[in-house]
Amino acid sequence: MIRQLSILDRSRIREGHPAPQALRDTVELARAAEELGYHRFWVSEHHSVPGVAGSAPTVLAAAVAGATRRIRVGTGGVMLPNHQPLVVAEQFGVLESLFPGRIDMGLGRSVGFTNGIRRALGREVEDADRFEEQLTELLGWLDGTQQAHPEVHARPAEGLRVPAYVLATGEGAAIAARAGLPMVVGDLRARGRVAEVVERYRTEFRPSAWGAEPYVVVSGTVAVAATAEEARRILVPEAWSLAYSRTRGSFPPLRPAEEIETLAMTPKERELYERALSGHIHGTQEQVAAELSEVAGLTGADELLVTTSTYDRTALLDSFARLARIAGLPHAPSPARALK
Repeated sequence: MIRQLSILDRSRIREGHPAPQALRDTVELARAAEELGYHRFWVSEHHSVPGVAGSAPTVLAAAVAGATRRIRVGTGGVMLPNHQPLVVAEQFGVLESLFPGRIDMGLGRSVGFTNGIRRALGREVEDADRFEEQLTELLGWLDGTQQAHPEVHARPAEGLRVPAYVLATGEGAAIAARAGLPMVVGDLRARGRVAEVVERYRTEFRPSAWGAEPYVVVSGTVAVAATAEEARRILVPEAWSLAYSRTRGSFPPLRPAEEIETLAMTPKERELYERALSGHIHGTQEQVAAELSEVAGLTGADELLVTTSTYDRTALLDSFARLARIAGLPHAPSPARALK
């Protein structure tokens, strides 16, 4: 079994529940994750997406950290090409100062996914190619080694130790390896590709002041329930939302599974929907435990970052409780409690 278990929540908006509720749901989920013994809780950055409320990850991370006491809190991730490295360093310096020893800095290289969003952010597709340069500058603001602006210092970040993680998409694995940083890679539907990325990262890893040896976090959707069918239904709202976005160009709020299962879909929608449902780790505790053992053997991952979203919050919390039980987390509920 993978040693550490963590959660990344994207603050998904649910039909009939506006964006403010999605953000409050994220904070409540973080509290539950802490009670269950999860290692860390991360939030994401999305801009102008109708179905996602999480647009300002460092702000939301502050709310999560303020509502919890022990669990590590961070971002999965801040999209560095969208921001000036100095500002990112200052934001994480404030977070680390307020919540010392609990803050993680997960960083990605994506830019806005439409031309309109990129224009609004003042960015172009090519800005993603500067990620490695920006990453070096950001780390330099933290450890005081940056030379581009010798009269400027990132306050209160300079001198603070905020662990950095690289979200590996495409070139991200090589960048993480060259920087000597931990890597986050997904998704687990393409486990062969994930294993290849991990192997490349480990082979190319260069020890640094930020990391003496490789550290791999694999990320993906995991759903656990009393039956395989119940676990599959947890996946239904996100699968339909993805299929809808592929055919209509907009990523909508999550709808209840029972509504989606009665929809009349076009052949193309049905194909995309079924494809979005396939490949995820889901099932009973025994089935999921077996699949996670397979993932552990294939990747040798140090940590699993679970990204599951669904409409039914009770089912989601039960799934995370059952997963905690599988992993033997220190505060996982007893079998009787997990079934409630």
